[in-house]
Amino acid sequence: AMADLFGAADPDSIVFGQNMTSLTFAVSRAIGRSWKAGDRIAVTNLDHDANITPWVVAAAERGVEVDRVDFHPEDGSLDRAAMEDALERRPRLVAVTHASNALGTVVDVGWVAERAHRVGALVWVDAVHLAPHRSIDVTATDCDFLVASAYKFFGPHTGIMYGKRELLESLTPDKVRPAPDRGAGKWETGTQSFESLAGVTAAVDYLAEIGHSVAGEGGRRRRLQAGMGAIAAHEAALSARFLAGVAARPQLRVFGITDPAGDRTPTFALAVGDRPAEQVAAELGRRGIFVWSGHYYAVAVMERLGRLESGGLVRIGFVHTTTPAEVDRVLAELDRLV
Repeated sequence: AMADLFGAADPDSIVFGQNMTSLTFAVSRAIGRSWKAGDRIAVTNLDHDANITPWVVAAAERGVEVDRVDFHPEDGSLDRAAMEDALERRPRLVAVTHASNALGTVVDVGWVAERAHRVGALVWVDAVHLAPHRSIDVTATDCDFLVASAYKFFGPHTGIMYGKRELLESLTPDKVRPAPDRGAGKWETGTQSFESLAGVTAAVDYLAEIGHSVAGEGGRRRRLQAGMGAIAAHEAALSARFLAGVAARPQLRVFGITDPAGDRTPTFALAVGDRPAEQVAAELGRRGIFVWSGHYYAVAVMERLGRLESGGLVRIGFVHTTTPAEVDRVLAELDRLV
């Protein structure tokens, strides 16, 4: 099921774990064993901290330098020139988000992977935020690793990793002696959560069912691509509606891409006048609208925007079950707040 969702040709390239963070820490330790003092790696400031700190910790243990690849704060897009500069320093690994869980920015990881591979770097992709919004294709992007969390795409709390088979085989994880020495199993420490795995399969099948009316009785991968395409189209319309509403309200400010045609998910970091984000979130919650406030673990994003010390921003997110009327209701309640 997960090979179908990720577009992986080999199901044995799929690894399950407690969560995305645990899998990233585990692999960062294994990959880091080959690093030496003077090596470099690159991470992006757009990332969730779970795709920054594990690599920073592994680098510190080996005396490896970490280059922080910036984003453009005016629209939240990846700074490609900064990425090119980091790649000129020939990093051993590039960790990059597929989509920012704070700003909604979608990153062209195929572009990153193509350039990173030219200098011999491995590419680790955090697709946690993209998974419920867009189709994922590890074959097309040619990333070396990709991680996601099932709870983001309407399943249980289980982490999933794709890794190129030859890389999974060549690395040595921390494991107990009875664990397999080959294949995905050597990365799956201890007894797996079988009930969660059943839930993962059900979540993937749910997404495939959305595409059934478009793709018919084709294989699950085909239905998933159709379903995620339908989701993306619906969410793009929701995003355009919300952004138009924000543009008409000068007291509201979206941090990130504000062009309705821009490449983003329907996830918005918002400032409501000068009101504290936590206060806004609490008041919306009392009115039956559930949002988050703070940094949402995207610490580097809030640091770069100068919002970390002041309490971060309000995050408003829509999904494929959101209706246009619900978008209008959010805007109306924001009006009442200001």
